[in-house]
Amino acid sequence: MKPVKPPRINGRVPVLSAQEAVNYIPDEATLCVLGAGGGILEATTLITALADKYKQTQTPRNLSIISPTGLGDRADRGISPLAQEGLVKWALCGHWGQSPRISELAEQNKIIAYNYPQGVLTQTLRAAAAHQPGIISDIGIGTFVDPRQQGGKLNEVTKEDLIKLVEFDNKEYLYYKAIAPDIAFIRATTCDSEGYATFEDEVMYLDALVIAQAVHNNGGIVMMQVQKMVKKATLHPKSVRIPGYLVDIVVVDPDQSQLYGGAPVNRFISGDFTLDDSTKLSLPLNQRKLVARRALFEMRKGAVGNVGVGIADGIGLVAREEGCADDFILTVETGPIGGITSQGIAFGANVNTRAILDMTSQFNFYHGGGLDVCYLSFAEVDQHGNVGVHKFNGKIMGTGGFIDISATSKKIIFCGTLTAGSLKTEIADGKLNIVQEGRVKKFIQELPEITFSGKIALERELDVRYITERAVFTLKEDGLHLIEIAPGVDLQKDILDKMDFTPVISPELKLMDERLFIDAAMGFVLPEAAH
Repeated sequence: MKPVKPPRINGRVPVLSAQEAVNYIPDEATLCVLGAGGGILEATTLITALADKYKQTQTPRNLSIISPTGLGDRADRGISPLAQEGLVKWALCGHWGQSPRISELAEQNKIIAYNYPQGVLTQTLRAAAAHQPGIISDIGIGTFVDPRQQGGKLNEVTKEDLIKLVEFDNKEYLYYKAIAPDIAFIRATTCDSEGYATFEDEVMYLDALVIAQAVHNNGGIVMMQVQKMVKKATLHPKSVRIPGYLVDIVVVDPDQSQLYGGAPVNRFISGDFTLDDSTKLSLPLNQRKLVARRALFEMRKGAVGNVGVGIADGIGLVAREEGCADDFILTVETGPIGGITSQGIAFGANVNTRAILDMTSQFNFYHGGGLDVCYLSFAEVDQHGNVGVHKFNGKIMGTGGFIDISATSKKIIFCGTLTAGSLKTEIADGKLNIVQEGRVKKFIQELPEITFSGKIALERELDVRYITERAVFTLKEDGLHLIEIAPGVDLQKDILDKMDFTPVISPELKLMDERLFIDAAMGFVLPEAAH
């Protein structure tokens, strides 16, 4: 049963309160929610109204949720308020960890739960808009989304196969089913009285347009939250990102803020202002900066790279310290190109960004092998070079763009610490000292579920490195090779004894560059790209 839209009067888009808007959501509807971490493009007022309505009336019931990007604060925001038994029965997310209350329902087998790679999921929404049944891609082959493994299913109650293995011209691909949503929660900054919307205060666009197109073309209701409304036809046409005919309901929230916290609009992250070169931005010399410094050594002049959330995200600041930040381009999967990468939950809220694409287009570039290098954080690594990030310690985190990015990037740099859980280190006198060892080994014999396949990477002839605070590894046909160790650590006690498998020790094993361990600019010169 399709939802019934409120009528337009004289062409004006209906303007309702959030409480009135969510009354149009029927039982069993499929709701697609726009937004990224830290409040980026999150229609918080609509989400809150839906959560409150269910608490009070126990309706609507049995919704299916689609969330391409991880929105939330890793606690109680994002789509966590919708984590009420009976409200949600099914969820398909690109990333789960930013809204952990929804993840907990999946972990407890209380909802049906799927994980598509983030880029694949946004592409399936584009397909749904075009009334295509799904997409065919080699992204995800050999990982847990491959139906020969878990098929993207996250728990025991999830049975239906949404992903199938297919073959064309003797090559394997995955077919990802497109799910057409009935309701959209999207957000913009301003719209006119006919629903044409601009994003001037936002930090990116995400996939707002393809979500709106998918819902509209499938007879659903697009609900858009904005901060203000203006007279019709007064917005600059080049600034309009959502045409009004796609929008069915507008909710105006004058208190809508750019990010969580209600702070005034930051014109640096909206792209209106450029941070002066004299502004001091730096990281203290700790294990996080140490890993970022060593990761920078893998960059080349003119390269186009991606940087992911986590320990890898300091590379832009390190490059700025070294004076080489303008010699390459770092991108973020949510759309930003260039600039200084943000850290924390509002990842992607960059400053000095050169351009911002919609997320769907960004992933086109990634999927086609456009990246020269990527920097991704890892949770666990096994003896075959496989990496796990989507599920560990019993917690569902989801892949985000990890699979999309690592599947085709020419050089893949995984960043992390060798152990986890209360690891404490100090860097002094040009050496690394392990003050307190982590409780958990991150280099294990076999991963239970695979987010990155070492085997597939080798077949595709990709260059793979694993950089930690005390050791650097590379992937070869016979497994991980240890190629560098930090000065001050003991090979046996501090590295080999802290791994569940023994890597191949390179006959050319060397110390990590001593400049990494000195609290001063390294004088690093970015190498030229190989031709």
